[in-house]
Amino acid sequence: MAERDSLPSPARRRALRRRLLAWWDAGHRDLPWRFPQRAADPYRVWLAEVMLQQTRVEAVVPHYRRFLARWPTLDSLARADDAEVLAAWSGLGYYARCRNLLAAARAALGRHGGLPASLAGLRALPGLGPYTAGAVASIAFAIPAPAVDGNVARVLSRLFLVPGDPRSPKVKARLAALAAALVDPVRPGDLNQALMELGAGACRPRRPQCARCPVAPGCAAREEGRVEAFPARVPRRKPVRMVIAVVRVERGGRLLLRRAPAGGLFPGMWGLPGLVVPEGEDPAGYLRRRAEAGLGLRLSVGREIASLTRVLTHRRLEFRIHAGKLLGAPPKGTDGWGFTSEADASRLPATSAMHRVIEASGGWFTASRRDRDTKKGSEDKQKALTRRG
Repeated sequence: MAERDSLPSPARRRALRRRLLAWWDAGHRDLPWRFPQRAADPYRVWLAEVMLQQTRVEAVVPHYRRFLARWPTLDSLARADDAEVLAAWSGLGYYARCRNLLAAARAALGRHGGLPASLAGLRALPGLGPYTAGAVASIAFAIPAPAVDGNVARVLSRLFLVPGDPRSPKVKARLAALAAALVDPVRPGDLNQALMELGAGACRPRRPQCARCPVAPGCAAREEGRVEAFPARVPRRKPVRMVIAVVRVERGGRLLLRRAPAGGLFPGMWGLPGLVVPEGEDPAGYLRRRAEAGLGLRLSVGREIASLTRVLTHRRLEFRIHAGKLLGAPPKGTDGWGFTSEADASRLPATSAMHRVIEASGGWFTASRRDRDTKKGSEDKQKALTRRG
């Protein structure tokens, strides 16, 4: 085996572990999901790991606390209503994570009476890939398992000079082998969290602060003066453009909302009715022609009143929002439609993108309220003129 592909010697592994754990013990961020090794709550550790996927720590902390206040145990989450949990998740994005969270909670409770204390058992649950299972196993159960997220991959790539695309199977396997070799047998969770913390702070993608790094003396990329060259930068895939024609229908101070069907965009989430527009089609024209067949609604579609663009990881969503009137009643025999007040809508699961769409089209300050406020303003003005006269 080539030297570059070999694993660090036992002596080097021990030295790296000592440095990393001493650095971790000397001080790290105080976050609500961190516990001393062998004193962790598995449910809280797992919940945090799911929420943190592709989401900043600062955004997760308040959601995490509110979520735990409502569902403090695995049992309470497993028995919760799906719509209520999705509503509480609103704002975190990547809603498949939430659906997998619910499915995994119910599977864990049904199969094991709780989260299983084994790597194989965790991997068998919905939504738990190698990283999440390894993180929960090592942090919650002190199982010597590696946990390689983007931060850890960056640290290991630089420390051991690992070339190539970090997303490729070959490089992933190499990083997993290095992480497994480095895991501390006594404090695996603390060692993994030290690597995560190092990647989130000193060993950041650009302008790394090597002077603050506990393993800088043995970093191969630093020795070669090529720290920022690792891991290899891969061009981001261009997001796919998707145009969505949306209609805003008001009635009696309420907005017509629709729950997106399974298999579509944002399944199970509520928002203004809309259709994905084929490339080259006019959004308003397409909505007029296809509303009855695609939405089950007879609509009068008016002018475009607002537009909004939201860029997700793989999609560029362009919302074209139109004023509209409902010709007749919403579909009967379904709970997927309804004229909804702002108070009621706050309890429904909705994406942050749809919140922005409603705000961009006038918010919940509906036409009926505008008319009342205009009338009241005229009356107040007339009273003031009368008093002055």
